Amino acid sequence: MFKKIIIYLFIKLFFCQFAIANIEINARTAILQDYLSGEILYEKEPDRSIYPASMTKIMTSIIAFDLIKSGDLTLDEKFIISEKAWRLSTAGYSSMFVMIGDEVSVEDLLKGIIVASGNDACIALAEGIAGTEEEFAIMMTSKAKEIGMENTNFSNSSGINDPDNYSTVRDIMIMSNYLIKNHPKYYEWFSEKEFTWDRTGGDPITQGNRNPLLYKNMGADGIKTGYLAVERYSLASSLERKGRRLIAVGSGFETKNQRSRQSAKLLTYGLTNFDLVEISKKNTSFTNIDVWLGKDSTVKVYTEENIYKIIKKGQKKKLKAKVIYNGPVEAPIKKDQVLANLRLIYDQNLVGEYDLLAINEVKKVNIFSRLMKSLNYLIWGDV
Repeated sequence: MFKKIIIYLFIKLFFCQFAIANIEINARTAILQDYLSGEILYEKEPDRSIYPASMTKIMTSIIAFDLIKSGDLTLDEKFIISEKAWRLSTAGYSSMFVMIGDEVSVEDLLKGIIVASGNDACIALAEGIAGTEEEFAIMMTSKAKEIGMENTNFSNSSGINDPDNYSTVRDIMIMSNYLIKNHPKYYEWFSEKEFTWDRTGGDPITQGNRNPLLYKNMGADGIKTGYLAVERYSLASSLERKGRRLIAVGSGFETKNQRSRQSAKLLTYGLTNFDLVEISKKNTSFTNIDVWLGKDSTVKVYTEENIYKIIKKGQKKKLKAKVIYNGPVEAPIKKDQVLANLRLIYDQNLVGEYDLLAINEVKKVNIFSRLMKSLNYLIWGDV
């Protein structure tokens, strides 16, 4: 009566363009990730230690955004500018140009960090949140470990040169991923091309965003540049096009132009060489499973997570989805009960395996109905 049932399913192609050849990126270290699937599309020494420079400011922003999300900080809260913060605005570093004693809102400080890359704004925010920049750096490192940045330590809030402020392009990618996923509203600030600060004792200062990809017609919407003499130029970047997002991080570019060209090249490579395939949306009906002796003859099943897969251009036919279960499944069935197994096969290799769970419960039919169903099965082979 019960047998192993295998269902082959049609797979939806999500995005497609023409392919180009494999590439080499002129950076000391680089990585490219498809955001939805989480798969790595390109890497070059991704775990090599780097000085993250102003890419550090992504974590500085995350700490504030997390506190805002939890209700422990507000955008209109104001912090007083210390002498330490002010001195960075006069020392030749990238600055928001705050003055000692200014009371500056959290929102202005964050935009001064994100758009203008102000080191002075970083210190002001750090001191306002944690009391000292040193204590804030401890919070940053703790958050880094929490989200899986295994090879990162932060010693300051701005990324100024310090041997104890280090990371990897893989960890910067993980940090960027966290920002985009958990703070999509505030992530939009990283696409703003300019910020105007109405400074004390002078005319307003308008500064442009240093991310060169924002000025190219390619869909880039973030996230942060960096520069240190010992590390050269770096960039964490992201774009979204037709529902697909890519995240790229590179460090050790020799010039600004090389940083811009090579980062754009890396993102374009991801778009044009791979297809994103949508397999399943979490908590949404995926397929039907046959039921035996239930008030319903089938039950819908779902996956607990969104499932996407990346495949090389033109290789869609090599990706297959199989639903495997011993069925029909006998009632009663509980809601969220694991009923089947989803297996993804690419080029004859298993590339993913997931549980399929019942969307709703299915009660068992009464004794008379059970007898009739059993009789029908014996006569007609119909469940």
